[in-house]
Amino acid sequence: MVQLIVGKKGKGKTKIILDMVNKEVSTASGNIVYLDKGNDHMYELNNKVRLINVKDYGVASADEFVGFIRGIVSQDHDLEQVYFDGFLNISCLEGTDRLEEIMSKLDSVSNTYGFKIIASVSVDEAELSDDLKSKVIVSL
Repeated sequence: MVQLIVGKKGKGKTKIILDMVNKEVSTASGNIVYLDKGNDHMYELNNKVRLINVKDYGVASADEFVGFIRGIVSQDHDLEQVYFDGFLNISCLEGTDRLEEIMSKLDSVSNTYGFKIIASVSVDEAELSDDLKSKVIVSL
């Protein structure tokens, strides 16, 4: 299952996603992974959350990003939740119109392997397709 936190850049999505992940740590029975474009939030995350700086791994396209997520899944059979902060940036989707396609692929991966994805996306909810609007849990 994919859930979205949406809003224009600078609206406070990162704070919401950080609060969410830190709250979930206390009740999660599996592993939690947080993907970001840097290590800036390392000290804001609970130490039980695995922070992955996507830029360290040379992900150069949206398709490579989906493969990267599949690799994480293949190595962690206890994966319960994955958080994407700055999804358009870390997935190389900025300036493209492939958001719905890539979200569909990620939704399929998460459903197949039984983990939840929560992504912050810098777009206004009104700009999303009806399918993606149904995945929005927070709109700023």
